[in-house]
Amino acid sequence: MKINIITPAKKFSRNGNRTTAIRWARILRNLGHKVDISSNYKGQKIDLMIALHAWRSAVSIEKYKKHNPNGPLIVTLTGTDINSYIHSDPLRTNTSMDHADFLIGLHDLVADAVPLKFHEKLRVIYQSATALNKKRNPGKAYFDICLIGHLRDVKDPLRGALAVRSLPENSRLRLIHLGKAHNKIWERKALAEMQRNPRYLWKGERAGWEVRREFSKTNLMLISSRSEGGANVISEALAAGVPIIASNIHGNVGMLGKDYIGYFNVGDELSLRALLLKCENDEVFMRKLNTSCSVRSELFNFAEEERRWKHLINEVRQK
Repeated sequence: MKINIITPAKKFSRNGNRTTAIRWARILRNLGHKVDISSNYKGQKIDLMIALHAWRSAVSIEKYKKHNPNGPLIVTLTGTDINSYIHSDPLRTNTSMDHADFLIGLHDLVADAVPLKFHEKLRVIYQSATALNKKRNPGKAYFDICLIGHLRDVKDPLRGALAVRSLPENSRLRLIHLGKAHNKIWERKALAEMQRNPRYLWKGERAGWEVRREFSKTNLMLISSRSEGGANVISEALAAGVPIIASNIHGNVGMLGKDYIGYFNVGDELSLRALLLKCENDEVFMRKLNTSCSVRSELFNFAEEERRWKHLINEVRQK
């Protein structure tokens, strides 16, 4: 099949949607298809469109259906679709979902966010990531927590920094933050936090290999977001063998499971602080956290993602 993947993320962006599009293109090429990635549909003849983002890709979806009324369409529901636009602009978001033959959710709880009439179309495809090529070796001098995420409101990016302020002097906790500031306001906030908080280090946006290097030496990964649609960084941490501390939101619970023990209350640095100190000081708890992550990581391997795509493409062909 000739497939066009539409993503609003620009070509050289390190945005999660672009990362997903590139990996899916590789999977689909492995399955024998010809795949092109673009930011918008240009009217070319294709056998299938896969649109990442119901709301942001709506113009391309409309144009495609105008050119190909019966053309197969898969729409991927991203975090802003299910956490924001489905409420703020339901007409545009639901129209994209109406056009779709199938919908992709990136975690187990996406169905809770979409109208019942779309549930039959919905398929879950977990995002895979590659394991590290050498054994992790966290340092001893510090108990490091890495935060991989851009500085913008939805990520609640300084919650971790607030949690590691004013800790007992003998605590080895330190937060290493990799991610781009969304604007100058967030940049100033991060720089100011570093000035007042010696346990917080913001390194700015980093390449993928630098993220993997951080995974190789950190003790934990923190994801503090207020909402997510199925964060790539969770898959990456699980594949790297890094235990995760996560905000208790649908997008994280849908990936890590309802019984996972590493959740803290959204926006609550006191809850987070207590959990981080428990990780530092309670070896039994850390072993349980590592075991939970190891078991869950089996869902996020490349072979499983490829298997689910193969099954979905077969469904498209049979429809």
